[in-house]
Amino acid sequence: MKEVFTRAREYLLGLKKTDTDLLSTPAQFSEYTILFIPDGEGIYHADFGTFNFKGPVILFSTPLQVIYIEQSKPTPVTILQFHGDFYCIEYHRTEVACNGLLFNNIYIQPCITLADKDIRVFENLLNDIDEEFKQGLPSEIVLRSYLQLFLAKSSSIKIKLIDNHTESREKDEQMERFRQLLDQHYLTLHKPSEYAQLLSMSPNNFTKRCSRYFKKTPSQLIQERIILEAKKQLHLTRQSIKEIAYALKFEDEFYFSRFFKKVTKVSPQTFRDKTGISIVADLSK
Repeated sequence: MKEVFTRAREYLLGLKKTDTDLLSTPAQFSEYTILFIPDGEGIYHADFGTFNFKGPVILFSTPLQVIYIEQSKPTPVTILQFHGDFYCIEYHRTEVACNGLLFNNIYIQPCITLADKDIRVFENLLNDIDEEFKQGLPSEIVLRSYLQLFLAKSSSIKIKLIDNHTESREKDEQMERFRQLLDQHYLTLHKPSEYAQLLSMSPNNFTKRCSRYFKKTPSQLIQERIILEAKKQLHLTRQSIKEIAYALKFEDEFYFSRFFKKVTKVSPQTFRDKTGISIVADLSK
């Protein structure tokens, strides 16, 4: 395992070559996690999402997501991880459009399938990072540049895959409408039946269509949408847990904390402590 730490020994960046057996049971990492899998196939579990994959592929997860890989036999994987203090995806969103594309999007699959020409690009970048780690004093500027290039290339491929997939897959207009409604009303409408009514659909048909289209049930998406906003507030602001709970329309901070921990397996305070508060939190002052 190649790693970079702060002077306070906080973990910032790491690179590890291993096999997927390491992720055969549910795990949570405080860092953004990238899994480069050249060969093999299996099922990637990330929170409520379940996604089939076939190598060569890159899988992504956000801090403290519960992830694991289900396979008939382990395959090689290179794990690249970075803390938000090392590279802030919110701060660099104009240079690298990975936030909401590779990370922090509950509607799209957190992976990219690679073409042969792409494999070489990512292998070279991972090798460059590995070589920099071998230096007596690896340069954080160089490592950050390689990481940014890795994310930028991934985002570019993801955008093309989404465009091609949209063209090849029949768009379900009602499910796209549900996506819009959820983003508008997730703070006040928490029951699938409420969205089914807005869409003039039966609850049973709504659940079937949603599960087929998004690979998640309406209940899972509703919970994930609330949690996504909670994570943003915990990471991108200096508001107290009580203030965030109030903003998210919870009765009190204790109910919010129980709900957050039930879904994420960690408390709001633990999430904030492990992921840190982004430099973006102070930019609006």
